[in-house]
Amino acid sequence: MARSYDLVVIGSGTAAAVAAKHCRSAGWRVALVDHLPLGGTCALRGCDPKKVLLGAAEAVDHAWRMRGKGVGGGEPSIDWRALMSFKRGFTEPVPAMMEKSFASKGIDVYRGHARFRGAHSLEVAGEVLEARFVLIAAGAVPAKLRIAGEEHLISSSEFLELDALPKRILFVGGGYIAAEFSHLAARAGAQVTVLQRGERMLKTFDADLVGWLMEKSRSIGIDVRLETRVERIEQRPSDFVVHASAPGNAESFETDLVVHAAGRVPDLDALDLNAAGVDRNRGRLKLSEYLQSVSNPAVYAAGDAASGGPPLTPVAAHDGRIAADNMLKGNHRKPNYLSVPSVAFTIPPIAAAGLSEEQAHQQGLKFRVRSEKASSWYAARRVAEPTYGFKVLIEDGTQRILGAHLVGPHADEVINVFALAIRQGMGAKHLQDTIFAYPTGASDIGYML
Repeated sequence: MARSYDLVVIGSGTAAAVAAKHCRSAGWRVALVDHLPLGGTCALRGCDPKKVLLGAAEAVDHAWRMRGKGVGGGEPSIDWRALMSFKRGFTEPVPAMMEKSFASKGIDVYRGHARFRGAHSLEVAGEVLEARFVLIAAGAVPAKLRIAGEEHLISSSEFLELDALPKRILFVGGGYIAAEFSHLAARAGAQVTVLQRGERMLKTFDADLVGWLMEKSRSIGIDVRLETRVERIEQRPSDFVVHASAPGNAESFETDLVVHAAGRVPDLDALDLNAAGVDRNRGRLKLSEYLQSVSNPAVYAAGDAASGGPPLTPVAAHDGRIAADNMLKGNHRKPNYLSVPSVAFTIPPIAAAGLSEEQAHQQGLKFRVRSEKASSWYAARRVAEPTYGFKVLIEDGTQRILGAHLVGPHADEVINVFALAIRQGMGAKHLQDTIFAYPTGASDIGYML
């Protein structure tokens, strides 16, 4: 016999939890379904554990930079096993905490794969759930690369669970995962190679700043190969050989571990969307501007599954609130992704908010660019960090800040100030007139304008 709900949520990450709790607080009967441990990617397999590991790498890197500048003693190093144990202190309690939280709100939790049986019904582990609405918030999975030996790749989730770090690691792809994990692995003592088929890494960030960051990457021993396409992965008794091609050249790389870092796609294939009449386009859900399926009005999506905004945790939370409000009160809210700050937690971090130069030109905007590689500024010299720079776009006439791009110490925090200014339509003078605490990363903002 089917069980009936106002809302069934597929997934248990940020978007799922926000929407489920919001609708439950409005008096709806809500169920949540997940085949993975409760908590979602960010808390268990992404942002949070990654940042814990990178915290140790940042500490070691800072100590290395300050050698001979007041820091002495033994050579700083990462104890990988102890670091993983510390990391698990954050991740292991999460599923039980989430289960308790959902139960306290009166949200029913079902464990297993959800599969649509009709426009309003799902099957989970042999049980049928009927719902007025279904929210797909199932997160993302590594994209299929369609290369021979693809089964030998490990995911970023598996990397974050390694009990020991291999001596040689190769990353296939050049986005966030490759950039962040290569900096971590190199500082933990691994020999790191990155094979990126594009012309540069981190293509969503400013090319000039990425170039400055690549100087740092190479200085710590990361071997970055651009315009290099992986053809096949060969397993040997004790290691792997990755066969790749570059313009006019073929090369093989011996490694102990091969990591998938070539992008992620919404986790939709197991849902049997056809049974619910939910249309897709090139693997992604076809949604209206209200995060509603264009072909089945009972279905909404949020977060990575919606793939409307940047694939970031704050965006997932935003989507969850928007979708919940639209289901509760009818379609009246659209997501607003204006000036969502984005950060790659390399060492140092690189960050962006607002428009790139190319985007500003495409919109026909007239603007000036203030840019400088600022390695000689106090903020960089104080921590012996040679990688520091910025690019800020300021509109002619209005002096509105259109975009900000940062790399260097505190970039991950300072970008939030710029994001706020852009979202609120503030001009450069507003920030120049602000009295920031000194000396801090934000106290450099006035000089960037």
